[in-house]
Amino acid sequence: MATHNDDGKKGETIAKAFLEAKGYEILDENWTFGKAEVDIIAHLNRTIIFVEVKARSGNYFGNPEDFISVKKQQLLAKAAEEYVHVVNHKHEIRFDVIAILFKKGFESYEINHIEDAFWNY
Repeated sequence: MATHNDDGKKGETIAKAFLEAKGYEILDENWTFGKAEVDIIAHLNRTIIFVEVKARSGNYFGNPEDFISVKKQQLLAKAAEEYVHVVNHKHEIRFDVIAILFKKGFESYEINHIEDAFWNY
């Protein structure tokens, strides 16, 4: 597996633990619809949260959250629409980003949880 895939899987594991520690219920992981994959689907206070996890081992070219394209946001929105339909959810939804910046070869990391990261779709 490529190193960036290892970064991503480790990042998703950290993000899941982070959300659970904040009281979120994890509903699904790596949920796919068409070409879209939602890293984590969580629930908190009657809201379903679709979480995109971005992990990087350096920020030479920008922070991890800077690499979520408009196309990715559109795919996530379509996937969220389908998920909400499938589970018949009638309350709020939102899109969060959890950005993880690894330091010193995975020895430590910074985590940035951005709530309501995008919602225009």
